[in-house]
Amino acid sequence: MTISGAARRLGYAAAVLAFGSAAVSLFWALGGTLLLDTVGGAIEELARERPPEAIASAAATALLKAGAGLLAIALVDGRDGPLTRRWLMLTNAVASAVLVMWGGSNVLVGALVLGEVITPSGAVDERSLRWHVFLWDLWFLVRGVLLALAVAGHRRRAR
Repeated sequence: MTISGAARRLGYAAAVLAFGSAAVSLFWALGGTLLLDTVGGAIEELARERPPEAIASAAATALLKAGAGLLAIALVDGRDGPLTRRWLMLTNAVASAVLVMWGGSNVLVGALVLGEVITPSGAVDERSLRWHVFLWDLWFLVRGVLLALAVAGHRRRAR
C-alpha cells in the first residue's frame, strides 16, 4: 500500500519538528543554556542546577521525542504488513492526540492568561508564558496536528 504524497510530507514535517524538539532537549541536557530562560519555572531551575535526575530526565525526553520522530517516518515510509500498519497508525494517532491536547490546552490557557481573560492564583512570568504560547507549546500543537493529518491520510489510503 502506498501513502499519498501530501500525507507523506505531513508525516515528514511532524518528524522534523520532533527531531528539532529532541535536539533542544538534548542541548539543555548537555548543559546548554540558550533560550533556557524562556522556559521558566521549575524546569528552568532544574536545568540550571543540573542534578543527575534532571539531566537523566532531559536525556530521556530527548530520546522519547526522537523516537516519536522515527515513528512518524515509519508511518509514512510504507511499512508493509497489516499488523505493522495498524500498530503504526495507532501509536501515531495516540501520540498525535497527546500532542494536540497538551499543546492545545497550554496554548489556550496561556493565551487566556496573557489576554487577562483568566487570572491565575499565583504570580505569572509573562515572558516565559509568551514563549510557551507562541513557540514551545505551539510547537507541540502544530506537530500533533501535522501527525494527525498524516495518520488520516494514511488511513484513507488504507481503505
